[in-house]
Amino acid sequence: MTLVNRLKLWLVPPIGYAAIRALGRTLRIRTLHADRVNAFWQSGRPVILAFWHGRQLMLPLGYGGSRLYILVSEHRDGELIHRIVRRFGFDTVRGSTTRGGARALRQMVRLGRSGAGLAVTPDGPRGPRCVAQAGVVQLAKLTGLPILPYTFAPLKKNSSGAGTASKFRCRSAVPALHGASPSGCRPTRTARSLKRSGWRWRRRSISSAMRRIVR
Repeated sequence: MTLVNRLKLWLVPPIGYAAIRALGRTLRIRTLHADRVNAFWQSGRPVILAFWHGRQLMLPLGYGGSRLYILVSEHRDGELIHRIVRRFGFDTVRGSTTRGGARALRQMVRLGRSGAGLAVTPDGPRGPRCVAQAGVVQLAKLTGLPILPYTFAPLKKNSSGAGTASKFRCRSAVPALHGASPSGCRPTRTARSLKRSGWRWRRRSISSAMRRIVR
């Protein structure tokens, strides 16, 4: 590892943590269906939190549930995310479809079955963006945990930056509000409504080899 990369890993996490905290103080965050969301958090029931790659910036400030394990890639950028979210008190599982996926899936299944909450990006590192792949559904089947869609929609669409809706052109489930976090959407939404709100589920076959991995 070069000196530049070492300095990056040393400097970026505390700066990123402080920037997210500072940004959160400047926002008026409104959670849709807050009563239902808070009741869900207070029950302590673990979930699979699913959010797009482009909507992950404010995740640490919007989650109010029990202990959470976030699936983070083993890429160099993933190491930065890992170090930042750890400062917020979250745990991580390292791996993705491009590297360490089978091992990470087995670990996520064990954690989910033991009662821990999980967080994944269903569009995956390779995309296509805002198109959910079959992995999150398979994870839900193997753990028995419900999938809770989570998003963050800023009012000003031109406020660009990583982790905001302006950089990744995904349609919001609801009109953008002041830091709206529609994490309380009904879990029984139909496939048609999911497609209309940007959750375009595509059927993908799961090989028998993958099924054997997680047994």
